[in-house]
Amino acid sequence: MIQADFEDDTEHNSHSVAERTRAAARSTWVSVAVNVVLSSAQIVAGVMTKSQGLIADGLHSLSDLIADFVVLLANHFSQKDADEDHPYGHQRYETAASLVLGLLLLAVGVGMLWSAVAKLQTPELIATVHITALWVACAALLAKEFLFRYMLAVAKRVKSSMLVANAWHARSDAASSLVVGVGIIGNLLGYPILDPIAAAIVGFMVTRMGWSFGWDAMHDLMDRAVDDAEVQAIRTTLVETPGVSGVHDVRTRKMGDMIVVDAHLEVVSTLSVEQGHDIAVLARQRVLQRHRVLNLMTHIDPYKRPDLDHAPPLRA
Repeated sequence: MIQADFEDDTEHNSHSVAERTRAAARSTWVSVAVNVVLSSAQIVAGVMTKSQGLIADGLHSLSDLIADFVVLLANHFSQKDADEDHPYGHQRYETAASLVLGLLLLAVGVGMLWSAVAKLQTPELIATVHITALWVACAALLAKEFLFRYMLAVAKRVKSSMLVANAWHARSDAASSLVVGVGIIGNLLGYPILDPIAAAIVGFMVTRMGWSFGWDAMHDLMDRAVDDAEVQAIRTTLVETPGVSGVHDVRTRKMGDMIVVDAHLEVVSTLSVEQGHDIAVLARQRVLQRHRVLNLMTHIDPYKRPDLDHAPPLRA
């Protein structure tokens, strides 16, 4: 019965992986289509209307497009089966992709800040933008906000941190389009300096988000544990497993969006090795079924029940 249940659980996990792969590919291709249109329209319109803020926003959309292809590549490789060189699978491709996304955002943001500061040093050379820039910025804002909400919903449904990072990348674009729109309005009202100021704000926002994503991904690559609430939930599942008398030394580390767990299980000392093994198998099956755990490594420790302190040892 335990073996059959374990096979069912493996099939369930495989289905979840396949679902995540399809959802990631579908949402990312939608993002690719949106960003191709937006980056082209924003950069061309920014050059024609002399809006540095709109050009900066277009470059941000272009970085989104590059990020989308990074996500597609990572999504493809992270679903490869475990092999001799990667016995736990390739899920950390997703974490590496999040790190690349963070570094990409960081580079784009610093570049925007540099360009905006250079413009602010010569305010007399800042041109008055054309009103077309405002309409393009508004259209971009609506498109990016829609894209963010769509991608975040998909990311939460399949529980993918990589897709969450990419969704918030889209939200940063929406926020930057709002700032750019305000800067363009100020420019049209006779305050030309507001356009490069808007570009500088966008640069700061992108830099900050890039640092956040990169920092989190770096910690995950260094075997950061999951939060206490999730560790406690896993511990509770283990303790509630029939035959388990106690649990200690529960350790976790992130493997992409999955978790690898080590735990010491206490079982009654008078049980046979085979009985202790069956309890460990059942505990592993329950944890893999209820939590986003890729693998559970257990160590069996003897537990002496008070009422069995004087019980004779098992015969050989």
